[in-house]
Amino acid sequence: MTTTVFPKGPSEPRAADDRLERLNALTRLQPASVILETALTEFGRGLAYVSSFGAESAVMLRLIADVDRAIPVIFIDTGMHFHQTLQYRDLLTDQLELKDVRTVQPLSDHLQRYDVAGKLHTSDPDACCEIRKVAPLAPALEGVEAWITGRKRSHGGGRVGLSVFEAAEGRFKVNPLLEWGPEDLENFMTVRSLPPHPLTEQGYPSVGCWPCTVPPVDPRDVRSGRWAGRGKTECGLHLERRDRPKVF
Repeated sequence: MTTTVFPKGPSEPRAADDRLERLNALTRLQPASVILETALTEFGRGLAYVSSFGAESAVMLRLIADVDRAIPVIFIDTGMHFHQTLQYRDLLTDQLELKDVRTVQPLSDHLQRYDVAGKLHTSDPDACCEIRKVAPLAPALEGVEAWITGRKRSHGGGRVGLSVFEAAEGRFKVNPLLEWGPEDLENFMTVRSLPPHPLTEQGYPSVGCWPCTVPPVDPRDVRSGRWAGRGKTECGLHLERRDRPKVF
């Protein structure tokens, strides 16, 4: 399995740019299924999906299962998920016959050192996300050349300017659902008979960890219930290292 994305030497940035340009040209205006097939052809077993098994995750998981059920699916169990999310993970894994769902957890020594009481989210939610979500992902991505995300322009914020294929910190990211809006997701869920996340019926269109997730405070913004009132919009998985809190 390939672990190095960019060739060593002064040509690294140009090589990455050329590859991105080619991949984005190949998938311009193409449906999500074609984007996934292109990514699988390009990266082979170096491709994985990092899934929260949240309110919108079933769509991507269904598309992935249509292309190749053996694509690894990485789930970060932060220890702070709603129990309904864990049940949903198990339900979708069985229903879609996913063959390689990997659950990773925070390192116990990190929790003992930085959040032994489990209250860090109240004082420093950025650091909490770093310990419980971002740090556990790093070893899980070893050997992964490109990872699929569920990010969409309709989420707003910094996601509006994304491309289908991106490069960051030595890996590629693939955003097959970039142009999908809420109606597209809802229609796909209905047509493909996908079960909703149990919390969507309780008014949670976006589901994260239970201490930092409430129903949306702005009905026009599905993610406005995430870290509400904190001035925080991202957990950190998609932030450059220089923009994340220095916890360690």
